[in-house]
Formats: sequence, C-alpha cells, structure tokens
Amino acid sequence: MSVTADQLAEIDRLRAEMQPTRRATAPALEEILYQAWPVLDHGFVRVIDYMGDDGAVVQAARVSYGRGTRQVSEDAGLIRYLMRHRHSTPFEMCEIKFHVKLPIFVARQWIRHRTANVNEYSARYSVLDREFYLPAPGQLCAQASDNRQGRGDALSPAQSARVLGMLKADSENAYAHYEEMLNQREDGTPLDPGQDGLARELARINLSLNYYTQWYWKIDLHNLLHFLSLRVDAHAQYEIRVYAEAMLDMVKRWVPQVHAAFLEYRLGGAELSASGLRVVRRLLAGEALTQEASGMNKREWRELMTTLGRDQ
Repeated sequence: MSVTADQLAEIDRLRAEMQPTRRATAPALEEILYQAWPVLDHGFVRVIDYMGDDGAVVQAARVSYGRGTRQVSEDAGLIRYLMRHRHSTPFEMCEIKFHVKLPIFVARQWIRHRTANVNEYSARYSVLDREFYLPAPGQLCAQASDNRQGRGDALSPAQSARVLGMLKADSENAYAHYEEMLNQREDGTPLDPGQDGLARELARINLSLNYYTQWYWKIDLHNLLHFLSLRVDAHAQYEIRVYAEAMLDMVKRWVPQVHAAFLEYRLGGAELSASGLRVVRRLLAGEALTQEASGMNKREWRELMTTLGRDQ
C-alpha cells in the first residue's frame, strides 16, 4: 500500500481529533475511521465519513421520531423483512463516503455504477505518481474457455515471468516518456530548464490503464449493497473484487444487522425464475426430472442444478 507522507499526516491529524455529536455513530466503524486499508500492491480503501446506522434504517421504515422501546431483536427482524422483500427505500437513508486508490482499469469498471457521487484525482491539474499495478503471478491466467470475460487456468511460471516483465517494462517506459513530455521529474524538477513541457492533459494520454488514480466515492447504503452484490461475486474480476471485499468488512462494522441480512438474503441466497420454481416443485414432488423435460435450456438447467447442489 502506498500512502503519501501528506496523507499519513492528514490521517493522524483527523484520528487525533474528537468531535462531539448528538448523531448516531457506529463504534466499530469509528475505530477505523480515516485509516487506509491496503488493497492490491499500491491501493487502499478508507472511510472518510458516514451518516446513519442500523437504527436509521429501522427509523425510516417506521417513520418514527426515535428508537423507542423496541427490542434489538425486533429491529433485526424488521431489517431482515425489508431485505427479504426488497423494500429498498429505508436503506437509502444511510450514506457513506470512501477514499479509494485504485488502478485506472478498475476505476473504469467501477464507474459503471452510476448511483454514487464521485470526485477523481485530476491528471489535468496534477502529475500522477509513478505507481502502477502488477498482478501477482498467480493472477496471470489464460482466457477462460467458457467465459468471454473471465480467467481460466494459471499461466506457467515461465509465461508469468515473461508477462510480468513486459508489464513492468512497458509501464516504466510509459512513465519515463510521461516525464519527458512534461519536462518534469517525479520530484517536480525540470528535465531541461530551457524547454517547455507538454500540457498535463495531453502528456497523461500515454500512460497505461494499470496506473493508479484516486477518488472520493459517496453512496447510499442501498446502492452500496447492490454494488457489493455484483462485485464480491466470484465471477467479478479479481482486482475489483478485493476492493469490494474490504468494503463489505467496513459495512459489517457500520451496520451489522443490515450486513447479516445482506449475507442471508443476497450473497447467501438465490433467486429462482418461474421455470426454476416449477422445476423445484416437481423435484420436491418426487419426479425424476431431466433437462429435456424441464422446459429450461441447458445453461439455465446447469445453473439451477449448481444452485441446488445437485449433480449435473
């Protein structure tokens, strides 16, 4: 993880300050507020601010003035009911803001989730750091044979070493040309004091997608859970999945009852189509059913059998 000296100083300053408040807080999240959690080789995620807690979800659902005399178990039951029946509005009453450092290609995937407020580091205004992502050898895999956007088996050690060598050499060469076009070293001194550098907004276009960017990302709890349901899934690309996994741990600290319901009904549950439900009912009735007689195509059948834990 690469956190600059200025960022470390800011983190220490913020964590040293204590703010009196009458608002609800999440003690477990307060413990890690502002801290940077490492992700990949140079990336991180940290919580900058948040609003609401489990109680805010319950309060919004009941439209009450306070917590009242309800038991914790009743609140948990209501949250589970809301999650189970997809009553999403109460979850929108909580918000959280992250500071994320991530490779540009991950950011391009991430930005597809258009339900957040984003402010990204500007390479038109500032110079990007010499930091680029290099996958671990175990993450260098061939194209999957059954998935056009996924990975298959790992490359051989010799192939992995060759690919890593190319990635590193190309990235370093791109940054060297970036500095040359800017006429500026990483420390800010000019390469040639007698020459003008190319505008930053143009010099940046030569950098590859594995270079790191940073942004502040603010989102409500409902849309954050939707993001996580897609990005912690085993089919998500590894490099975005590890960010989502770190954020899911932070959600557990923030809203533990919502987190438990999310694991139960979203990540740990399954959704059946009408055809799939009919198949399950026929199987429960004792019918020896085949894919051909199910009314489902081969892929749907295979996915249903995998969900049910049955042999193909």
